Amino acid sequence: MSLPRRVRAYVGVVACLALASLVYAGYSLPVFTAAEGFALAIFLVLGFLAEVYATWIPAYGSELSSSIAIYLGALLILGWAPTLFIVGIASLAAEVLMRWDRLRAEPRRFAYVVGFNAGQLILSVTVAGAVLEAVSRSPYSLSSLPQYGWALLAFVAYAALNLSLVAIVVGLSEKKGFLHTFVSHVRDFNLQYLVLCVLALLLAVLYSLSVWHMLLALVPLVLVHVSFRGYQRLQTETRKTFERISSILDERDHDTAVHSSSVAALAAQIGRELDLSERELEKLDVAARVHDIGKVGVPDAILLKPGPLSPEEWRVMKRHSVLSAELIAGLEIYAPVADAVRHEHERWDGTGYPDGLPGETIPLLSRIIAAADVYCALIVDRPYRKALDPAEAKRTVTEVAGKVLDPGVVDALLRVLSRGEGKAS
Repeated sequence: MSLPRRVRAYVGVVACLALASLVYAGYSLPVFTAAEGFALAIFLVLGFLAEVYATWIPAYGSELSSSIAIYLGALLILGWAPTLFIVGIASLAAEVLMRWDRLRAEPRRFAYVVGFNAGQLILSVTVAGAVLEAVSRSPYSLSSLPQYGWALLAFVAYAALNLSLVAIVVGLSEKKGFLHTFVSHVRDFNLQYLVLCVLALLLAVLYSLSVWHMLLALVPLVLVHVSFRGYQRLQTETRKTFERISSILDERDHDTAVHSSSVAALAAQIGRELDLSERELEKLDVAARVHDIGKVGVPDAILLKPGPLSPEEWRVMKRHSVLSAELIAGLEIYAPVADAVRHEHERWDGTGYPDGLPGETIPLLSRIIAAADVYCALIVDRPYRKALDPAEAKRTVTEVAGKVLDPGVVDALLRVLSRGEGKAS
């Protein structure tokens, strides 16, 4: 799949600016001492490994690695010109190695991806180096408190530009909001960034003792990298847990599993119609996909019963929303959607379950899922009735607005449907 023209143009600008920075740096390369040459070799190897083993974060469409500490440490120790070449060589080598199998299949896309990933790192180091050059000639010294402050500012400049360049390309290619991507990344990984800044300073301080002392900083650097990968592993395993539970539901009640997928797709369309942020849309998608997971705790005799439920059976069935919320709340990174799942069966007039919440006291995500849930249920066959055609389903949804469903959400649903969007799968 070819990249959109706006993305290609943006990547071209980033790559050209990075190339210009490298050319300019070529005229400023100093003569290295033996210790500096050894440090440069170490940074080259570390930078390459950090890029190769970077952790992919799907929610942000970008990677997270410990390279920022390595490159800032190199800046403080060797200066900006040598560091630019470290970044250029390490990142290009890593990108080519990781994406070599794509070269023959998609050579142009390969060039754009490699050019952007290496270019944005080079530009980030260029800006951080400019901050340090403004207050001290290379190599930079950390002999006083103000100098630590300038080093911190250089780190912030590097991180801010790095995240901005990535957020822009994600926004251009995936139509995600720049501010959302940027702020979410900083909020979710601020502790990791703080630790990486400290590690960069530690590298410079230990180098001032000797190049061999600098190697001591590798231990915490590796630990931070492992924490990045651990976070992503937790997220991946959580998603697999959801998939496994969904497959169990599929084996018991195929309609429920397919229905949940349809609800998630339609709920996302309604959420966009209501101008929810990207972060809220992500939460909405997660909640909608698992809103019926609690039905694993409902006996087959009740779940698959073709006729109406008795009062006792209905009490058991109504427990599924609470059970769904409890399952979600037990998984830390998805705990924020537990309330949305719990209250999906509340009604606008306050007669729903499990807590009888009325009107806007029901979480907005719950109200959106409820509207999508009702519509998707109406247009598929159920054991107790035949599917309605879309026109009949829309009339039914309109009739229950203000009683069962939020009228504002129903209006958004109808606008989505009128454009031919939100078709159930």
